[in-house]
Amino acid sequence: MEIVVSIFPVFLFTAFLFLLDSFKLVIKKYLAFALLWGIASAVLAYFCNNFILDVARMKPVTYSRYLAPVVEETIKLLFIFLILSRKRIGFMTDAAIYGFAVGAGFALAENIFFLKTAGNSNLLVWIIRGLGTATMHGTCTSLASIILIGGKSRNTSFLLSITLAVATAYVIHSAFNHFYVNPIWQTIAIIILAPVLFILIFKLTETQLQKWLEIEFSSEIELLKMINQGRFLSTRSGQFLASLQSRFTGETILDMYCFISLYLELSVKAKRNVMLRENGFPVMAEKDTGDKLLELKQLRKRIGKVGELTLAPLIRMNYRSLWKLTYLE
Repeated sequence: MEIVVSIFPVFLFTAFLFLLDSFKLVIKKYLAFALLWGIASAVLAYFCNNFILDVARMKPVTYSRYLAPVVEETIKLLFIFLILSRKRIGFMTDAAIYGFAVGAGFALAENIFFLKTAGNSNLLVWIIRGLGTATMHGTCTSLASIILIGGKSRNTSFLLSITLAVATAYVIHSAFNHFYVNPIWQTIAIIILAPVLFILIFKLTETQLQKWLEIEFSSEIELLKMINQGRFLSTRSGQFLASLQSRFTGETILDMYCFISLYLELSVKAKRNVMLRENGFPVMAEKDTGDKLLELKQLRKRIGKVGELTLAPLIRMNYRSLWKLTYLE
């Protein structure tokens, strides 16, 4: 009974966040991996904490307040670092869900450990651990993940983003472990504030996604239409590309044109898949998509960093631009 009470709320909250995501950007396979990493990170944190405690010779209560939070939050975030590097997170919504799932897995392992070792049968204690401690773990990792994807989207220094993410999670985790207020009131505050916070974040993300799809999608379709009709040079983008002839070789200009055309085609298809997923339809996959993604990668390599920066007014190959192409893989 104790383990059910201490774990069920946080998994229910994870499901709530998943259902709240109207665009269904989360990949279920990675969500499962997030839960598994949360469990693994709790085991790894246990050994790390014990090792540091032995070396530092600190009182356990002092360690739990000041050092344990940074160790645990950093280990939990390793999975988020991995999927960010693989371009599997695009917006705050999916970052929040993956992060909370990691925290849920961590809480599961931690509460099972405490159940086996503490031997406390007081149901109130396990309710507090389920509604308070477990939710705190999920919220800390979730907020840190949101900060990381925000930094990626704004091209902020990744080191700065990591520092802010870990610091935010650390402050919340450490404050929770200090028990400045009665644990019951602390738990009540968490179960009220956490849902409100995530609903606001999800609403903001939904607005960003709608703007991203509507504005960028329509402009890309229009430009792609002009290319397919052979009227690209009559557009401002075509005139801009033509003006580069004095700076680049004819071969490079041709590669740039092919790069723009292919990128627009793939970008439109990627957004199409996002909209299909939002409306509950299966995504479409063409047989030649893999070849086109490879060709795009080769064209990007051929035009080089200088060429890519030159084309920035037309195509910004930022993190989100690369993320959306994962919907075609």
